[in-house]
Amino acid sequence: MAPKSDAPRLLSGGNPQIAKGYGDASVQAYIDAMPDWKRDVGRGLDLIIATEVPGVCKAVKWNSPLYGLEKDVWFLSFHVFARYVKVAFFRGRSLTPMPPVASKSQDTRYLHIHEVGFDAVQVADWVRQASRLPGERM
Repeated sequence: MAPKSDAPRLLSGGNPQIAKGYGDASVQAYIDAMPDWKRDVGRGLDLIIATEVPGVCKAVKWNSPLYGLEKDVWFLSFHVFARYVKVAFFRGRSLTPMPPVASKSQDTRYLHIHEVGFDAVQVADWVRQASRLPGERM
């Protein structure tokens, strides 16, 4: 019998299966379990968010890190897919300029981050803007 691994299972597309939890430790466990180059993207996003929004609330729900200004009210999340990391700005239609990818949700806009990287200055600006808008209660 093979020894049981303590490493999180990767779901379809490589998204880590992490237990629901609140706080930085849960988010760091998710980021540490992100595969390959996506882990560096997760670390970069987390650093930008923590820098731009001191005291940000963090959680992992639905196998995705969430960021907000109060428990269960979120302005941003990200999720791993096979070829990119999807960043969700829950009030993205109110951001200037709007993040590039539309959503079925009326207010949400996405940024897909591929292996080539992302514009950290633009993401930091969107994070600042998003943190000042009403969050999504989830």
